[in-house]
Amino acid sequence: MLVSAGGLLVAACQPPPPPPPTLPPPPPDQGAPPNSPTLTTDTSFVTGLTNPWDMAFLDGGTMFFTQRPGPVSVRLTNGTINPIVTPGDVAPAGEAGMMGLAVDPNFAANRFLYACYTATNDNRVVRWEVNATLNGVVSPTPTVLVSGLAKANFHDGCRVRFGPDGKLWVTTGDGGVGTAPQDLNSLNGKVLRLNPDGSAPTDNPFFGATPGNDRIYTFGHRNPQGIAFRPSNGQAYNSEHGPDKNDEVNRLVAGGNGGWDPVPGYNQGVPMTDLAKFPNAMIPAWRSGDSGTVAPSGATFLSGTQWKAWDGALLVVFLKDSKARVMFLDGSGNVSFATRILENGVRLRSAVQGPDGSLYIATDVGGGGGAIWKVTPN
Repeated sequence: MLVSAGGLLVAACQPPPPPPPTLPPPPPDQGAPPNSPTLTTDTSFVTGLTNPWDMAFLDGGTMFFTQRPGPVSVRLTNGTINPIVTPGDVAPAGEAGMMGLAVDPNFAANRFLYACYTATNDNRVVRWEVNATLNGVVSPTPTVLVSGLAKANFHDGCRVRFGPDGKLWVTTGDGGVGTAPQDLNSLNGKVLRLNPDGSAPTDNPFFGATPGNDRIYTFGHRNPQGIAFRPSNGQAYNSEHGPDKNDEVNRLVAGGNGGWDPVPGYNQGVPMTDLAKFPNAMIPAWRSGDSGTVAPSGATFLSGTQWKAWDGALLVVFLKDSKARVMFLDGSGNVSFATRILENGVRLRSAVQGPDGSLYIATDVGGGGGAIWKVTPN
């Protein structure tokens, strides 16, 4: 009896398990810091577009761009615009269609252009060879690098970017499939990292573990629509839509879990980053908070002395609250505060810093009312 009582006493004195980690408070919006640039915005750089979605530049300033219904087009430095290609199976509907775009770092040698788009049966990543006169492609039939991604009228992801590592990074939405984000046998709800030929780099975190899906870099995502790389260290960041709260910007960690798991079914009421279920999930570098969503889309880092105090900041554009935010990072790479800019009441889809150091913004407006703006710091 004494032993038993002593045992009960010892058990009763055991400390309770630690509570699950909690998310930090949302970084505040603040006014521009000292030595901020003033901005000149040319809203007529390219006009007459229908839901422009992405842009990609050659070193000399030639700009390729997509519109959600198609085509892929190019703007030459003299202002001439040429259609390049519209896939015969592009299937624009809702938020889906012709989306992400990237040019090969070795474009001068191979003239490769990459895109992510919604086809008849899936979302896919493809590659074309652009012709020498920049007014078409060598063959309208692309090389398919990734296929079979679940598509939907929403949650398609589909941003493509080459990182400083020379790899092609692709964001994929969950396609409305609740089990996909946590399933390492699915490419939906992920950030992928590919060799330019579509194969998996041998240093990917899941290389060889899930044949055919070892292109996964991070998982547990909902609808990541932006990806950008910090110039100082190459760190990858993504931006993604939350359900009815907590949009996020994440500092991506190889093999990291974003914490989205809307099961059973497709339950929009679960946390965007569920730390109770996944205590080791990536902690957002920025989040919109519990009061609502603002729908972040494209992202780019600002780089160069022309940006003054904004040099090195992350710029994210937003659809729902129709503005951009310049996000200032602390020593840990988290967002300490953000400054709102371009508050013109227009939904903003994509942001790219061009080779001239200016910022280019695509507006999410349909019916020929869409445009690409050129924003110049002064």
